[in-house]
Amino acid sequence: MSAPPPDRAAASEPLRCVAALIVDDDGRIFFQRRSPQRRLFPDTWDIAGGHLEAGETPIEALHREVREETGWTVSHILAEVGEYTYVGNDGIARVELDYLVRVDGDLANPQLEAGKHTEFRWLAADALDVLDESAHVNDGLIRRIAENGFAVLRSLGL
Repeated sequence: MSAPPPDRAAASEPLRCVAALIVDDDGRIFFQRRSPQRRLFPDTWDIAGGHLEAGETPIEALHREVREETGWTVSHILAEVGEYTYVGNDGIARVELDYLVRVDGDLANPQLEAGKHTEFRWLAADALDVLDESAHVNDGLIRRIAENGFAVLRSLGL
């Protein structure tokens, strides 16, 4: 007999997530705005990613999330950017692994997930001020992740 799934609100283990800092040929990183109707972090800038599904590895989840959120296919994982722990506005702790990736597809026309994202931008390292619109979320976590992504990109000589 299998046990019922744990109650996430009562679980002691944080949810596991994965996200992609997608890089274009100009060294910019892709960001998308979450729709105002989203339960978690509404109307904030974010990178492509999400929760791991049961039995899924982080790399499998990375490929799936990029495809679902952009329509693109991960072609290369350039590097791991970092692991981030945060608490969502739902009170649930999460641990997120972020990767710097390249993708295949029409980079000028991502297929944003209907109802989940409203706009996108490709940002260079010197254009991150727009992310400060989301500075209230986990003390500006998305900007810190972006800055770390650009630091890794520079360390790779890209």
